Amino acid sequence: MGRAGGRRRGHAPRSVRPAGDGGPVTSTGTVPAPAAADTARLGPYLAAALAAADEDRIVYDLAGIGERYAALCRQLPRARVRFAMKACPVDDVLTLLAHRGAGIDAASPGEAERALRAGIPAGRMHYGNTVKSDQDIAAAHRLGIRDFATDSREDVAALAAHAPGARVFCRVTTSGDGAVWALGEKFGCPPGEAVRVLERARQAGLVPAGLSVHVGSQQLTARAWHDALAVLAEVLRALMRRGIRPEYVNLGGGLPALGYLGDDGRPLEPPLDTIFAVIRDGMAGLRRIAGGSLGFVVEPGRHLVADHGAIRAHVARLARRRMPDGGRRYWLYLSCGKFNGLYEMDDVRYRLVFPGRTGPYVPAVVAGPTCDSADTCSPARGLVPVPETLASGDPVWVLSCGAYATSYMTRGFNGIAPLPCFVTGPQGPRPGRRATGRAADEDSRHG
Repeated sequence: MGRAGGRRRGHAPRSVRPAGDGGPVTSTGTVPAPAAADTARLGPYLAAALAAADEDRIVYDLAGIGERYAALCRQLPRARVRFAMKACPVDDVLTLLAHRGAGIDAASPGEAERALRAGIPAGRMHYGNTVKSDQDIAAAHRLGIRDFATDSREDVAALAAHAPGARVFCRVTTSGDGAVWALGEKFGCPPGEAVRVLERARQAGLVPAGLSVHVGSQQLTARAWHDALAVLAEVLRALMRRGIRPEYVNLGGGLPALGYLGDDGRPLEPPLDTIFAVIRDGMAGLRRIAGGSLGFVVEPGRHLVADHGAIRAHVARLARRRMPDGGRRYWLYLSCGKFNGLYEMDDVRYRLVFPGRTGPYVPAVVAGPTCDSADTCSPARGLVPVPETLASGDPVWVLSCGAYATSYMTRGFNGIAPLPCFVTGPQGPRPGRRATGRAADEDSRHG
């Protein structure tokens, strides 16, 4: 799964820049003020759509998503892409990726149904959630899904009963070290148990088709991929000694977005080229173990959409409040927060752009508009430089927030409506729409 739940923080550094071995290098220093480079990172269609918006909304750049997908395919040409749609269940995005040849990592029958409506055939989907009820298994099987993730003998028994003859791939646990979200222990099993689970699947009449891993969401080191691929090699050898020859290895999600900031306000710069090189080397090694006949799957979610989605919000208030220690602190309250678009604000730091406003800048705590204390970016993660002249109603652009923004949005907590969703491309911005399974319109085809 592209980001299979769990909120346990990994051991991600404050700021990351490429190192010789693909590992992290931390950086600290004075918090920089927002720069013109922040807006320069936007594609022209997304920048124009944000500038033209006079009300709050979230906007997805179909052109940017399409370009990121094409770049991924160039880096990993031997891997089939199964988009982790939980990261962005927007119909226009699904239709775009369907036309590009991507499939779907579905976490429920509901996601599978939506992907089918977007034009993605069941043959290009798998059920990537290891947690599923008997009813969910049967429903997905009726929809035509034949590949299912598993990590326990109980789940194998349920699959044999409700999806007879299905193809299963067993998820192997990883530490998640180096990721922003390590994903915890909810998913996967140790290497030895993975062998036993697939043996049980074979005995139950299922097809032991593959293995999978997930190195943690927003994985910032190449070492995590190296270690995960080494574990997969160990399991693959053990399976082959038992007469089980997997057809494919699912490398999961974890490929990072590129536009986040570290706690110190400096850009996170994951060693993406090194990560891809390590993955390619590991794939070649696994193919050698398998005798040359082995397919691969990747499940990008955040990597494809985060940097190509942005929110146009506005300032509710910039206040300089007296704190319990007697000092004063600036607080910037935005019109969006944890419950309407920025659910991950405690775990990643977004770039903020204040159109038309310049310095002087003051350090502020950023918080959302709701009457809930959780709707705050913890000051422990560092204060954010904001223009001292901000006034209520001023526009604010929140960049690189396209992943999970619509997924986690409440239906109206505190009576605050969900953000309208727009998409943009060569034809300009328009409201997002439900896909019908027919050919996408011009900006989806060219996006």
